[in-house]
Amino acid sequence: MTDRYRILYKGGQGEVVEKKSRFIATTQPVQNEEEAIAFLEAMKKKYWDARHNCSAWVIGERGQLQRCSDDGEPSQTAGRPMLDVLCGDGVRNICLVVTRYFGGTLLGTGGLVRAYSAAAQLGLQNSVILEKQLGARISIHTDYNGLGKIQYVAAQMELSALDIAYTDSVTLTYLVPLHQKGHFLSLVTEKTAGKSIIEEDGEIWYASLNGELILFEPG
Repeated sequence: MTDRYRILYKGGQGEVVEKKSRFIATTQPVQNEEEAIAFLEAMKKKYWDARHNCSAWVIGERGQLQRCSDDGEPSQTAGRPMLDVLCGDGVRNICLVVTRYFGGTLLGTGGLVRAYSAAAQLGLQNSVILEKQLGARISIHTDYNGLGKIQYVAAQMELSALDIAYTDSVTLTYLVPLHQKGHFLSLVTEKTAGKSIIEEDGEIWYASLNGELILFEPG
């Protein structure tokens, strides 16, 4: 199981024109193949008068579910290049549809590959992609002498507090990337001379967008 991977958070669109043929790329976040198929059908309905609606999707933490379709274009000239763009970017849980309105001029296999790839890349550029990480929720109970030391460790590791509760002591709660948990706990223990009380309260998937923390529901 991986503890971090890139996901499509918000879909986008991009358009490429090649010899009067229009290639419209549209991306959509999906969690399973049923959602990907539903999005593809919605695009076919929206662009009902287009010559082709080619598709590719990558789903799962490891990108274990991958599908692509040329939708009538010559084999390996549309869906496969689109899928290669998605895999090259490392993005997961994404469905990409590139709609083609034929401009009257044949592009040849090389031209098609370049056009569909360029459209796919532009669609990704206009999307919002986040790194989704698995983090440990950690609460630290300390006296006021240890507060600044813990905050210093957190600042050095660029961790933001989820919550700080002040009473006769202080309880700080952090969401720590799983791969940094051991290092964080060691530093806290060292800086507070083992006097802080540390509690772990499960794991959660999260991401950061423009400095804001986004928490994901389990599953």
